[in-house]
Amino acid sequence: MDRIPILRMGPYLLVTVQVDMHDRLAMALQDDLTTQIDRTGASGVLIDISSLDMVDSFIGRMLSDIAAMGRVLDAETVVVGMRPAVAITLVELGLSLEGIRTALNVERGMEILRAGTDAARDADREFVDRDRDAD
Repeated sequence: MDRIPILRMGPYLLVTVQVDMHDRLAMALQDDLTTQIDRTGASGVLIDISSLDMVDSFIGRMLSDIAAMGRVLDAETVVVGMRPAVAITLVELGLSLEGIRTALNVERGMEILRAGTDAARDADREFVDRDRDAD
């Protein structure tokens, strides 16, 4: 069975979809990503869909499910490279891709992930400082 490669970039996982997504491939990607998030402790996932001409309702739902599963595993998901025709189709289908952050390109997507990681690190530091002050 085909698999979509998942690359690790520091605390993030990068997925570049270069083939048409069919349902089984999307489900395999979901399984592989959740496994990789758990195994690596990744804090973010960036999915590049710039090669996709079409995202149907099943693939859209799978992207939302991947983002939801990532959040449960403490990883944010950003989808980048969506073509205008794909965005129009998703809106016409009534899919909002709930819980998914989007960006125009990989560079902007990485900025979103880094900003989220920095905010989480600041919150952790604040919690530790508060806990230390309480002692």
